[in-house]
Amino acid sequence: MDQKKSKKDQIHALLKSIETGDPEPIAVVNEAKYIQHNPQTHEGSEGLAALFKRLSKTGPRVNIVRAFEDGDFVFAHTEYDFSRRNIGFEVFRFEDERAVEHWDNIQPRLGPNPAGHSMVDGPTEAADHTHTENNRKLVQTFVESVLINGDLDRLTDFLNPRDFTDHNPRLGEGIDALQQELASTHEGQRRINYQRSHRILAEGNFVLSISEGSFEDKHTAFYDLFRVSEGKLVEHWDTTEHIAPKSEWKNKNGKF
Repeated sequence: MDQKKSKKDQIHALLKSIETGDPEPIAVVNEAKYIQHNPQTHEGSEGLAALFKRLSKTGPRVNIVRAFEDGDFVFAHTEYDFSRRNIGFEVFRFEDERAVEHWDNIQPRLGPNPAGHSMVDGPTEAADHTHTENNRKLVQTFVESVLINGDLDRLTDFLNPRDFTDHNPRLGEGIDALQQELASTHEGQRRINYQRSHRILAEGNFVLSISEGSFEDKHTAFYDLFRVSEGKLVEHWDTTEHIAPKSEWKNKNGKF
């Protein structure tokens, strides 16, 4: 008998089955309980096996760049090449060893940025597992203090000014570029306006922050992945996705 796969490996196989059309990995999902938080996806209109088989015929390419496990949650950083190239974060919640809930945040692939970094390159394996909770707390405090409250003077309390790599396609190297971006305005308001932290997921030195706010006055979901080293944030990846009005949602579960 095959050794039981980890939650992380099961989600890796599930996402790759979009490419292959293989129905076996889809068994990890309890479709009777499955809650879909992508507002653009109908719930219950088409089984996942049928959906993935249909998608596989379009020649998609799926690359799971990095994946992490945090208790009942698995979070993955992914590349998709369907009709267009996208970068996404996928989050799954498990219950009784099966996936029962899903969130995601997807944006078109852009870049490389002015510093030459793509949206996905860099380290992929978690380390420093004994520091998971300290790293989670560090990111939570950073999100609340700097991103939500706008206290940009505290950036160097959290980021290593000599060693910080940003993979945002708009940004250059170092914390000065980030500070300028966070301080930028749009029609007299903060251009990037974080308003609420919904969830912080962590495995070792990788921490994913899921937040809600606005970008250029449009309702937006922010997914920010950080790598931590020696108590400082040293690397950052993200996706930013505008949230459609409720009148356009295809399910009632909400983005978060």
